[in-house]
Amino acid sequence: MGRLKTGTPPRLDGRTIDYSRFEEQKGDREPVFFSYRTRGVTLPQVSCYVGYTHEGVHRLLRENLRYSALYGGAITGIGPRYCPSIEDKVVKFADKERHQIFLEPEGLDTHEVYLNGMSTSMPEDIQEAMVHAVAGLERARIVRLAYAIEYDFVDPTEMKPTLETRRVPRLFHAGQINGTTGYEEAAAQGLVAGINAALRAGGADGIVLDRTESYIGILIDDLVTRGVDEPYRMFTSRSECRLLLRIDNADRRLSPLGHRLGLVSDRAWRSAGGNTKLRNDCGVYCGRSVGSGADGAARRGSGSGQRTDSGAAVAAPAHHAGRFRAASAGEGHVVSG
Repeated sequence: MGRLKTGTPPRLDGRTIDYSRFEEQKGDREPVFFSYRTRGVTLPQVSCYVGYTHEGVHRLLRENLRYSALYGGAITGIGPRYCPSIEDKVVKFADKERHQIFLEPEGLDTHEVYLNGMSTSMPEDIQEAMVHAVAGLERARIVRLAYAIEYDFVDPTEMKPTLETRRVPRLFHAGQINGTTGYEEAAAQGLVAGINAALRAGGADGIVLDRTESYIGILIDDLVTRGVDEPYRMFTSRSECRLLLRIDNADRRLSPLGHRLGLVSDRAWRSAGGNTKLRNDCGVYCGRSVGSGADGAARRGSGSGQRTDSGAAVAAPAHHAGRFRAASAGEGHVVSG
């Protein structure tokens, strides 16, 4: 077990913000979707806005650092390096005259606005003064205060590559409990842990994605073989094969596995084309740099589960697909955080 730290910024009432003092940032005119099956935008689009802090905000924070839970010693856990609090920015980047902040609407049916870039552990009065010192936020009403928390995590080397715990059979971990940070990182682990918990409940072997075929495979491999000493975030630079692991070929890389698991419909599978050339290219190119198959499995530890090497996506046999869809949630337990 270990301790890490995370935090969140204030939420504001959008009706009390002077948006004329901020720069509007519209969404992409031609957005790139996660799936080729998505044909267009169906929901109304709302803009974000960008603004800046200034020396007055920085001076206020420096003069009150002793009240910060982080700098006052109440929290000692390591926080995400790439999402520093506003106190951290002011202290560690003292040469900067300003820092970006973003006004991000929380949804279509709420007036709540996420003040990205101002994560803090300051007390309420300092937060009020800090927010109101920003041009355009002089009359902004805070509807939810920022906060920082310290939390326990389990050393992810305690997990098998299937994300099943080594000490407690049928218990799967996903998310912050494994020492990661970020929504996508948690979602990726939740997907794999959920698949493997259901397969385990149905009596089938789990699946393990290889480093050569997906960023999910890289993320989990890093966690279970190397552990973490700070909140882990996924970057393309962590991949030995990042020129081949691209947004435009994700369907060809992973659809075979999804189809065999029963997660990709026959119709979607046919539209994907079942192209194996790219997966073979990945195996030839990346197999030389990181290893795959038995050597790669040995390097990563002996977790139960079938490894899906890039040249041949191995999944549970077809007769397990029905069991997977119908598996009882009570048979395999997923802990997420």
